[in-house]
Amino acid sequence: MRHRIAAVSSAALLCLIGASGTATAQPVGLYAPSALVFTVAQGDDEAPSTVVRASTLSCAPAAAGTHPDPEAACAALVSTGGALDRLLASPDPDRACPMHYAPVTVTADGVWQGSRVAWKYTFSNGCVMSATLNGNAVFAF
Repeated sequence: MRHRIAAVSSAALLCLIGASGTATAQPVGLYAPSALVFTVAQGDDEAPSTVVRASTLSCAPAAAGTHPDPEAACAALVSTGGALDRLLASPDPDRACPMHYAPVTVTADGVWQGSRVAWKYTFSNGCVMSATLNGNAVFAF
């Protein structure tokens, strides 16, 4: 009886080993990765910037991250096809901003639908940034 159990166990183990050698590669997930880190920093390219705030966003398979409204941010990115320059609008003409230079730089780094993203834009000051982004959900954190 012991020999029969040992033989069956050995045969089962050999079947498992043989089956694992013929396995084919399977995709890790059904969605292309979309995970980004957004920052808002004081400064521009000329001098080192100081990050004031940052947020993470993942859009696939579901909206998540430290962003306060990941669903709206993902929807905004999807509506632009991931082209972050399309988030910038003409500044609101009814909004007056001071003419002082205190640069604010926004960045997006990560992956959007499987493609690497490294985007940066510098505004002359925080008021111009708010007027240009015009309430866009992506940088509303």
